[in-house]
Amino acid sequence: HSLIFLLNSYLNTAAGIVLYIYIYLYIYVRHEQLKPAYFDCRKALHFQKICHSPPFLKRRVIPSLSSCSNKLILIFLLFVCFLSITGVIRTALHNMDREAREHYSVVIQAKDMAGQVGGLSGSTTVNITLTDVNDNPPRFPQKHYQLYVPESAQVGSAVGKIKANDADTGSNADMKYTIINGDGSGVFSISTDKETREGILSLKKPLNYEKKKSYTLNIEGANTHVDFRFSHLGPFKDVTMLKIIVGDVDEPPLFTMPSYVMEVYENAKIGTAVGTVTAQDPDTANSLVRYFIDHNTEEDRYFTIDASTGTIKTAKIFDREETPWYNITVAASEIDNPGLVSHVPVGIRILDINDNPPELAREYDVVVCENVKPGQVIQTITATDKDNSANGARFHFSLDEGLSLNPNFTLRDNEDNTASILTRRRRYSRTTQDIYYLPVLISDGGVPPLSSSSTLTIRVCACERDGRVRTCHAEAFLSSAGLSTGALIAILLCVVILLAIVVLFITLRRSKKEPLIISEEDVRENVVTYDDEGGGEEDTEAFDITALRNPSAAEELKYRRDVRPEVKPLPRHHPSSSLDSIDVQEFIKQRLAEADLDPSVPPYDSLQTYAYEGHRSEAGSISSLDSATTHSDQDYNYLGDWGPEFKKLAELYGEVESERTT
Repeated sequence: HSLIFLLNSYLNTAAGIVLYIYIYLYIYVRHEQLKPAYFDCRKALHFQKICHSPPFLKRRVIPSLSSCSNKLILIFLLFVCFLSITGVIRTALHNMDREAREHYSVVIQAKDMAGQVGGLSGSTTVNITLTDVNDNPPRFPQKHYQLYVPESAQVGSAVGKIKANDADTGSNADMKYTIINGDGSGVFSISTDKETREGILSLKKPLNYEKKKSYTLNIEGANTHVDFRFSHLGPFKDVTMLKIIVGDVDEPPLFTMPSYVMEVYENAKIGTAVGTVTAQDPDTANSLVRYFIDHNTEEDRYFTIDASTGTIKTAKIFDREETPWYNITVAASEIDNPGLVSHVPVGIRILDINDNPPELAREYDVVVCENVKPGQVIQTITATDKDNSANGARFHFSLDEGLSLNPNFTLRDNEDNTASILTRRRRYSRTTQDIYYLPVLISDGGVPPLSSSSTLTIRVCACERDGRVRTCHAEAFLSSAGLSTGALIAILLCVVILLAIVVLFITLRRSKKEPLIISEEDVRENVVTYDDEGGGEEDTEAFDITALRNPSAAEELKYRRDVRPEVKPLPRHHPSSSLDSIDVQEFIKQRLAEADLDPSVPPYDSLQTYAYEGHRSEAGSISSLDSATTHSDQDYNYLGDWGPEFKKLAELYGEVESERTT
């Protein structure tokens, strides 16, 4: 304990205090027996008073610990006493108002040595913000408002806004607007914009200036989050009155009905009146109205309308079975202001008349067995009618009375729009008669009644005992001939193979024929070519040289191989003349005339060559065999002026001439 008192001089500093506490704890742990710790509230509170009293800090004396039941707890409280010196900021004014002032700044100064002279100090600034509470009710700036709305405003559109002011912020300023009463509560509605906290006034029903020119609304704005601690400040809601004035607008004509349905009978004459639409000017001026049909679809062109009266008439003859309903659009505009147009849909129903006779519902394939019994039903038939059920729902079936009694079949009307075909005798034979025809007369119950006649085809077939069809006339014919289905298929296959062989043989024979005339570039020249070169001049066995030397030796006409004549050529008459008296020029003219008149000759020029040159010419031979060894002074430049046909010849002779000159 003496050591503790030696350290009292160091209590002025924090290090001395910590050291004092440490030494005291050490001595206590070594010399005192530790007991279960518990907290003595009375001693702790008493010790707290001692710690916070200024004399304790001045006397620097440790209070006696002998009276404490747990010295460790009190020593810990002593340590806390030195380290828990804090400052508390409290309000100095009553009922501070955030709406008046929201932010405050406070300067705090802390001094050691209990504020004695020579102590140190420090300061800081504390910013204080007042939080908001809902202590301000909403208020409308005015008690009376006035709003102008034109009568042309669309239903559902926003026509105005209204707002109540609230000094609070955040959720404390949220509010809801409602219409509490007024003659316009059924025409207008109000909603709240959560972002701007405004009341949006919308139109629920269309306005009509001519019927009502103004409306009055009482609008209430109330907070949605109310703090009951401040309920004494008044009701947190406010009410204002809104007067709405309806503006007059020049409106388009108004039809007396939102839509029209009209009826007209089918097959009505063109120009038949269907119905009348009516529209009026809703304004006080009551201008005249003009009617017309919007021709946007093809159906709109089937009707016409009187521009003055609005009477709709037909423009064609209608068939209900083709189109039973038409939809058109009628428009009306003011004569003084054609730009204001209103429309109305008009539906026109085509009424039915009995103009279609009944007929069989389908094509029936009626079969009767050879072993059938008399009075047996072999088929039940039904009928259909294009007209509706009001015209011919009940059908009557009968045999044609104009014909004699049918000994083979009869008909029974079942009186349920069906009829049964019955046999009148016992046996039928396919060999005797395989097909029977039964005329059936069908009539309806319309006004006037219509009827039609249909013919049923009844085939005779072989059947099993249970009535199943085994075979009919076509298959029986094949069976009698001893040919099955497989045999018939084999025969047809053989025929197809033979036809294919014949076609292939004919094609191969035609492909072996070689044309004598080959047209490559110029269709005006046809040169007959031969693949057989022959044996030369010494070969006199391949052909008759006398026939080539003497043209008159060819007595018969030689037909061309490249064209097959379809008509018989004209007979040629050759004048009998001797070899010495024949004229080559006349011979060529004669052959040219024959070629022109021959219908078997193609319509193009043919180059025909002849080995016979005629009588000896005084000009000598024109053969070019010896032209390479003889020199000629002839100028061949004129060949270039003869055209493109002689271009190649001009180039050849031009080259030869140039070689001679060089």
